[in-house]
Amino acid sequence: MTDDQEVAGLPARLREHRLAGRLTLEGAAARVGLSPAYLSRLETGARQPSLPVLLGLARAYGTTVAGLLGEQPGEPDPVVRGGAIEPGVAGGWGYRRAGAQGRALQALRVQVPPAVQDAVVRVHPGEEWLYVLDGRLRLTLGDRVHLLDAGDSAHFDSLTPHCIAAEPPGGVELLFLHTLLQSPGGALCLGDTPRI
Repeated sequence: MTDDQEVAGLPARLREHRLAGRLTLEGAAARVGLSPAYLSRLETGARQPSLPVLLGLARAYGTTVAGLLGEQPGEPDPVVRGGAIEPGVAGGWGYRRAGAQGRALQALRVQVPPAVQDAVVRVHPGEEWLYVLDGRLRLTLGDRVHLLDAGDSAHFDSLTPHCIAAEPPGGVELLFLHTLLQSPGGALCLGDTPRI
């Protein structure tokens, strides 16, 4: 970005982000490797930052370059097209997103094959809701076991120890909604692959 390519509002946003982070000119400049005088000129509009400087400032302020530039993120596409569910690497279960990413509520279509059972009992912050589309589901909540058939659903606090399995002889397909991705421990429970 050259000096003659001013981005409207950038100086004010740089200052706002620095102040929101309770940083002095000296403290913010030190984080990015700039002089306080240069950062002051950026905040008054006397100078325009280069892309590497913007990247450094975004990291220092805990935001993105788009945020510093005042760009508004677009809304995620509300439509998710259906398709075949392929077996995943997570214990043979198959997953397909059924909702937009980046929302507080995450939706999945899940298939649990008949021969693949998961004995892992999970406990994590959030809520879960599931609806059995086909087959029979064995849902263990705490010390109670519930058998759910097609058309049945369950809604529970996921701090309750829980385990999900297909009841023999067939597998089970279900819709699954959860708030796990928004909890701090979500990545620990889910890893790279969506898990229930």
